[in-house]
Amino acid sequence: MKSVAVIGASLAGLYAARALRAQGFDGRLVIVGEEHHRPYDRPPLSKDFLTGATADQGQLALADAEEIAELDAEWLLGTRATGLDLHGRTVLLDGGRSLATDGVVLATGATPRRLPGPAPTGTHTLRTLEDAQALRAELTRGPVRVVVIGGGFIGAEVASSCARLGHDVTVVEAAPLPLVPQLGDTMAGICSALHADHGVTLLTGTGVARLHDGGAGNRVTGVELADGRLLPAEVVVIGIGVRPNTAWLEGSGLPLDDGVCCDAGGVTPQPHIVAVGDVARVDGIRAEHWTSATEQAAVAAQNLLAGGTVATHRSLPYFWSDQYGVRIQFAGRRLPTDTPRIVEGSPDDRSFLACYERDGRTTAVLALNRPRPFMRLRRELARATQPVTT
Repeated sequence: MKSVAVIGASLAGLYAARALRAQGFDGRLVIVGEEHHRPYDRPPLSKDFLTGATADQGQLALADAEEIAELDAEWLLGTRATGLDLHGRTVLLDGGRSLATDGVVLATGATPRRLPGPAPTGTHTLRTLEDAQALRAELTRGPVRVVVIGGGFIGAEVASSCARLGHDVTVVEAAPLPLVPQLGDTMAGICSALHADHGVTLLTGTGVARLHDGGAGNRVTGVELADGRLLPAEVVVIGIGVRPNTAWLEGSGLPLDDGVCCDAGGVTPQPHIVAVGDVARVDGIRAEHWTSATEQAAVAAQNLLAGGTVATHRSLPYFWSDQYGVRIQFAGRRLPTDTPRIVEGSPDDRSFLACYERDGRTTAVLALNRPRPFMRLRRELARATQPVTT
């Protein structure tokens, strides 16, 4: 393999490029990114960058100038991939350009889901640096009424940041309780209580009917709920999940189903094409977590260079979230029937360690503001779930 094109210049794409070089690939390496920025860290966008605690966007960089130089890659930033010719081994780019390559890493990530209908001024999603800059500009002009639509991790983090800046914040969640799929009813209830602890209103069990504006496409003035209530708002943030960026691959022949379908090694049915990060549906699962993206990249790069699946990604799922001064950490594979048990601390203090159990064994671990014991249990759980080799 003499050339590889990495399509996507964010976390997963960068780590794939690093892995290719680390594993001995010395051919032509081209990194294509739709944004104009070199890879940057997205998690701070909903937290410290939004509040201004991290004011310099340079602090978000995932690689310094020396690391970029060591990659010895060609960067095509501000460039959108528009298609993929499997048999011609060519990536089609905007402007009628094309890129011939022996191997391809698909790392195009995901894009925020939006509400149907028009989006008045003052309506935001949060995925890119520009999204965060636009929202931060609105939040630094003085106190406003903010409605966050979606009570998942991103929505909760944005609500936390807005409350920290002194705004009147309401979170709207269509489900009876946020975070139940990730944490289960009991633990989701404890984490959701963080909103009330900090003066944020949480409304659950109702969706959004439409957004109101001042007429003629002016600024947003309110959010009308499905049950008829109208919430006044000067700023609305939509955090109702993301969809993988696969539209450009339609008609390519690659299997697409909530992401690019690939095996446990990130390899598609075309062995010269692998997928990593938010766009990859690895062995039937699409994980939208920072750690998964970095770990998948090394495995996929190894398989790409080998010409087939010689390694698989089997590490323990892990994610974290920072809300209202509380760090939430979770690791493991929880089933809805698993039972959580507090093993240290107290939910009343918003500082505890809990284990999820099934048939007498631990399947997952959750912590609020208990990072050190959490990491210890995470390591133990990872060792316990490793396949036995003989």
